[in-house]
Amino acid sequence: MRQTLPRSQAWLVALGIALSTFVANPASAQNPAPKPAADTAKPAAEAAKPAATPDKPAEAEKPAVSAPIQAIRDRLEDIKEDLDGREKVLANREAGTGDLARVRDGLDGVADEIRRIIAETQPGLDAARQRLDQLGPKPKEGAEGEDVAAERVEREHAAAEIDETQRLAKSLLVQSDQILDQVSNRRRTAFTRGLFERSSALVSPDLWRRIAADIPRDLRSVQSALSDITGLFARNGTVGNLALLGAAFGVSIALYFGRRNIAPRLGRRDPKAVDPPRRKRLLAAWRVFLVGTVPAVLGSYAVYYALDATGLLPERLMPLAGAILIGLAFIAFVEALSDALMAPDAPAWRPTQVSDAAASRVTRLAVGIATVITVVKSIEALNSGISAALPVSIATRGIGALATILILAIGLHRFADTHEKEEECLGPYVAPEATMGIGGPARLLGWAAVVVIGTAATVGYVAFSAFLIDQLVWIASLVALLYLLMTSADAFIGGSLAEETRIATALQANTGLRKRSLNQIAVLATGAARVVLILVAALLALAPWGLDSTDVLTSVRTAFFGFKVGDVTISLSTIAFAIGIFALGFLITRAIQNWLANTYLPATDLDAGLRNSIATVTGYFGFLLALALAFSYLGLSLEKLTIVAGALSVGIGFGLQSIVNNFVSGLLLLWERPIRVGDQVVIGDSEGIVKRISVRSTEIQTFDRSAVIVPNSNLISGVVKNRVRGDRTGRVIIAVSVLRNQDPVRAAELITACASAHPDVLKMPAPRVVFRKIGDPMLDFELMAWVTDVDFNLKVQSDLNFAVFKALSGAGMIPEMGPGASIVTVKGLEPMGSALGQIAQVFAGQASEVVPSDTAPAQPRATARRRTVSTPS
Repeated sequence: MRQTLPRSQAWLVALGIALSTFVANPASAQNPAPKPAADTAKPAAEAAKPAATPDKPAEAEKPAVSAPIQAIRDRLEDIKEDLDGREKVLANREAGTGDLARVRDGLDGVADEIRRIIAETQPGLDAARQRLDQLGPKPKEGAEGEDVAAERVEREHAAAEIDETQRLAKSLLVQSDQILDQVSNRRRTAFTRGLFERSSALVSPDLWRRIAADIPRDLRSVQSALSDITGLFARNGTVGNLALLGAAFGVSIALYFGRRNIAPRLGRRDPKAVDPPRRKRLLAAWRVFLVGTVPAVLGSYAVYYALDATGLLPERLMPLAGAILIGLAFIAFVEALSDALMAPDAPAWRPTQVSDAAASRVTRLAVGIATVITVVKSIEALNSGISAALPVSIATRGIGALATILILAIGLHRFADTHEKEEECLGPYVAPEATMGIGGPARLLGWAAVVVIGTAATVGYVAFSAFLIDQLVWIASLVALLYLLMTSADAFIGGSLAEETRIATALQANTGLRKRSLNQIAVLATGAARVVLILVAALLALAPWGLDSTDVLTSVRTAFFGFKVGDVTISLSTIAFAIGIFALGFLITRAIQNWLANTYLPATDLDAGLRNSIATVTGYFGFLLALALAFSYLGLSLEKLTIVAGALSVGIGFGLQSIVNNFVSGLLLLWERPIRVGDQVVIGDSEGIVKRISVRSTEIQTFDRSAVIVPNSNLISGVVKNRVRGDRTGRVIIAVSVLRNQDPVRAAELITACASAHPDVLKMPAPRVVFRKIGDPMLDFELMAWVTDVDFNLKVQSDLNFAVFKALSGAGMIPEMGPGASIVTVKGLEPMGSALGQIAQVFAGQASEVVPSDTAPAQPRATARRRTVSTPS
C-alpha cells in the first residue's frame, strides 16, 4: 500500500525543493539549460500547467487519495475479483448443482459488506458537499483567495474520491445481485427440467425387457456389496467397534420399542377422564407427540453415528442405511403425530372434532403411507448404492408411486359417507354421527392427487409423480403440525389473557389493565401468532419446489430492508420505524395534552373555554409534529409533497370544500373563541351546553342528554345565541295574569316580593314587574328577575311560579275554577242584556203588587210565573 504524506508536509517539502533549486542556480529560472534525460523526466502535465498571473493564482496540486479511502478501494478490488470468479463459473453452461451452490454460498455476506461500505462513506460525502455548498460557486471573473482556492480543491477532492468509491461499490452491488439472480434462475430451470423429464412408461414392454436383461448385473452388484460388507467386518470388526455398534443398536431398539414406557406419566393419557379441559388435552397431545418422536430420532441417529464411526459399512451403502434409519424415524413421527391429534384409544383427550372410526382410519392411513414411502426410499438408496440400471430405478419409483396412491385410494374410499338415506321415524330426522373425518374438499383433493400421480407414473413421468407424493406427504405433515401449533397458540396465548388465569389476574393487578383491554391484547397476540405460523408453514411448504433457505432469507431481508418498484424504494423496516416514531410522538402528545388539561391549566385563572382551546391546539400541534417526523424519516420532505398537495388542491376545489370550510371555521372558533366549552347556546331548535370543540365540528349536549353535532361552518356563518357570552348571569321572565277587578299595584307588589325573597335572585339589578296589558277579564304582568348563574334559570323559574301562584291565590287575585272550567268573555250582547234586565224589573214590580197569603199554596204561583215568563217568548 502506498504511503502518503499529510497535505501540510507535502506542501512544505514542495516549497523547500523549489527554493533550494532557485538559490542554487538563480539564472536557471530565466535561462534554463538543457538537462539530461534523467533530470528532465518531469510529467508533461506539470509543464502544461498555466502560468500564474496576478489576477489568477496557480491552481493547487490535486492531493493523493487518503489512506482510509485507499483501504476501502483495496477491499472493493478484492470483492471485485471474487465476483468475477463467480461469474466465470456461471459462464460455464455445464455447471452442475454443486457448482451453483458454491457460487451462491457467501454471496449474501459480500452484498452486506458492500452495503456497509456505502453506508459508512455516505456521511463523509454529505459533509464534503455541505462544505462545498458553504464555499459557494467558483467565481467566473476576478481572483479567488488562496485559502479559499485551497479549501475548494481539498473539498472537491474529498467529495470526488468518496463519490468514486461509492460508485464502484454500487456497481459491485449490482453485480452481486445479478449473480444471485442468475444462480436462482439456473437452479430453477434445472429443477423444472428434471421434474418434467419423461422416462419409459410402466406399461411399455420394452422397459420390462430391459429390466429383465439388467437383473443379473444388479444381482452381481448386490453380491459385491455384501462381499464388501463382509470384508469391512473382517478388517474393522474389532471388539471396540463391535461393542459400539451393538450398544448403538441396543439403545436404538430400547428407544424405539420402549419409548411409550420411558415416561408413562408424560406420554400416557388418563383413560378415566371424561371431559378434560382444552389446555390439558393439548398438553397431553404435545407429550404424546414428543415422547413418540424424539426417542425414535435419537435411536436412528445413534445407529447411523456408530456405522459411520466404526467404518463397518461401505461408503456407497451409507445412504441406504441413512434412508432406512430416517424412514423408521419418519414412521415414528407420523404415528406420534396421528396419535396426538386423533387419539384413537382416548376419545376424551382428542383435540380434533372427529369420530372414533374416523380417528382410527386416519391413523392407519397415515402410518401405511409412511411405511410405503420408507420402503420405496430405501430401495431407491439401494439402487443408487449398487449403481443399478436406469430401468430398474424407473420401475422402482413408478411402482412405489402406484403403491402409495393405491393405499391413499383405499383410505379415501373408506371415508365415503354410507349414511345417504334417511330412516323412517316419527320425529324429525336426526343426521347420523359423522364418520368421514376428512372434509369434502380434502377428499376431492385426495382423489385428484390419486388420478394425477397414477397417470404420471403410468405414462413415464415418474420423477413428477414421486415429487408430488413427497410434496403431498410434506404438506400434510405441515398442516397437521400447523393445526396443533395454532390450537396451542389460541389456548395458551389467547386463553391465558382472556380467561380467568393467574397471568391475567397478575397483569390486571400490576398494570391496571381492564378485562376488555386484556381481551383485545389476547386477540391481537393470537392473530400475530397465527400469521407468523402460517408464513413459516408456507415457506417450509415451498422448500421442495427448489426454493433454498438462503433465497427465502434473502427475499425476506430484501422486503424488510427495502426493495425498488420503479424508482421508488419501499422498505418495510423504514415504514415500521416511521409508524413507531408517529405512535411514540402521538403518545407523548396525548400525555402532554392530558397533563395540561387535568393538572396545569386547572391551576391557572383561565376559564374553561380557554383551557380547552389550549389543550386542543396542543394536541393538534403534537399530532402534526409527529406526522412530520414520521414523513421525514421516510424521506418524504415538504418539497416532495408538493405534487400531493397540488392533487389535493384539485380535490379541495371540488369535493372537499365543506371539510376545509369546517376545518378553517374550527381554527377560528379556537382562536377567536366566540363560543367556548361550557357555554349555553341556542342553535336553531337546539339549546344546550357546549361540550367539545374540534377542528371539524362542535358537540352540544342538550338538556335531555342528547348530543347534537354541529359543523363549525354553521357556528361561524349562522346565527347562534350564546347565553353566557359576556357573563354567566341569566334572566328569568314569568308571565302572570290577575283578575281585572283587582288592584294592579297590589298585584305587582306581591309578585315583586316573591322574586326578592328568592336566594338565587340578584338584588342588583332588582327584580321588577312590567304591566303588559289591560285585558278583559284579566290584567297581564311580566316578572323579570336576574339570577347569579344561567344554569339556575329553570330552577328559579319553577320556584317563582310556585311562590307567585301561592301569593296571588291567597289574595284572591286569581279566580278559582273547577276542573276543566275556563272564563269565556262574549262581546256584542250588551243590548240583549239590558232588555232582559228591563223585563225582569217589570215582572218584579207585578209580583210586589199582588202579595199572596201565607196560607196560599206556592205551587200555582210558581206555575203562573213560569207561564208569564214563557209568554213573551
